[in-house]
Amino acid sequence: MVKLNENYQKLQGSYLFSQIAKKVNAYAAQNPDRTIIRLGIGDVTRPLTHSVISALHSAVDEMADEKTFRGYAPDLGYDFLRHAVCENDYRARGCNIYEDEIFISDGAKPDSGNIQEIFDDDNVVGVCDPVYPVYVDSNVMAGRCGDFDEKTGRYDRIVYMPCTAENGFVPELPQKRCDIIYLCFPNNPTGAVIRKEELQKWVDHANANGSVIIFDAAYEAYIKDPGVPHSIYECSGARECAIELHSFSKNAGFTGLRLGYAVVPKDLVRDGVSLNSLWARRHATKYNGAPYIVQRAGEAVYSEAGKAEIRALVDYYMENAAVILSGLKKAGYTVSGGTDSPYIWLKTPDDMSSWKFFDQLLENAGVVGTPGVGFGACGEGYFRLTAFGSHENTAKAVERICAL
Repeated sequence: MVKLNENYQKLQGSYLFSQIAKKVNAYAAQNPDRTIIRLGIGDVTRPLTHSVISALHSAVDEMADEKTFRGYAPDLGYDFLRHAVCENDYRARGCNIYEDEIFISDGAKPDSGNIQEIFDDDNVVGVCDPVYPVYVDSNVMAGRCGDFDEKTGRYDRIVYMPCTAENGFVPELPQKRCDIIYLCFPNNPTGAVIRKEELQKWVDHANANGSVIIFDAAYEAYIKDPGVPHSIYECSGARECAIELHSFSKNAGFTGLRLGYAVVPKDLVRDGVSLNSLWARRHATKYNGAPYIVQRAGEAVYSEAGKAEIRALVDYYMENAAVILSGLKKAGYTVSGGTDSPYIWLKTPDDMSSWKFFDQLLENAGVVGTPGVGFGACGEGYFRLTAFGSHENTAKAVERICAL
């Protein structure tokens, strides 16, 4: 008889966003006349930009011509996109990254789940708390996390690094040894950012201990503070210890197209083996790239017109963030984030639990957010709101929340 992977049975309940969807669908069925404003799941709402749409149309036309038709994409991505990424996201910022260290994929989330496959199951994993669920869940399924403790809400083999109001939601270096360390800045869910001098400490720590940092930079386009790095490779020594993940979803609105990339430097060597070669081999075996037409659309993001359009798109969402921040502060809520990220981190009133506040917000205001406890034990008593709505709906949501 077939045996199941017992590690899957250690996953806790349903996926956070699936649980939210079930609650919202049930509410919508019972309240068909109620307009629901969704500031929960971080999906974008603005249409794709002109440059991106134009590139998609041109690429589709190429696929209809025998002379320009493309079949399977190269394992590591098309050269034209890898070159554009290198020139604009790294060399323009003074980062020493090369095109053969760029791995085009179908998104940062798949890369987050897949990258752990190149590491041994005995490695100790360190994560921020609260944290984007995929980091923990993918390692649970790989068998690295041990057993779940219902009382603490944590796995016994994971090293949790608390992100609290006391430390500005930026974790301190772990006291216990971690082999793999996940960092996400600007952070999802707290919206916190880390300054370059602080990030350098993490790089130094990883190099001193032989650790590997997996740095999720999916929201770097929202950074405004010049003291906050857009890439971990702005730090000295990062090539020897860090893998970086990027997405086109939140800056360019590619949630429906799926495009991202991972950076694995050739200088990142463990056990005498370059992780760049391991990840290249993994890509060749389990292809998780993106179609030609999507990669051409990604290339258009780096055109002069594309850059201006993406900047306008990011500014649109950050205007929403400012409306949420100012409106909730005036109403007496304690909020953070939202200045260098599209996420606002809200402290629930009167020590209310995260899920109770979710239910109250949905039932009394018709507004959907994300319970902070769904991101970890330290998220209890907090709530995440996203800026990925329309100006009109964002303003209405703030009015409804403030009227509670």
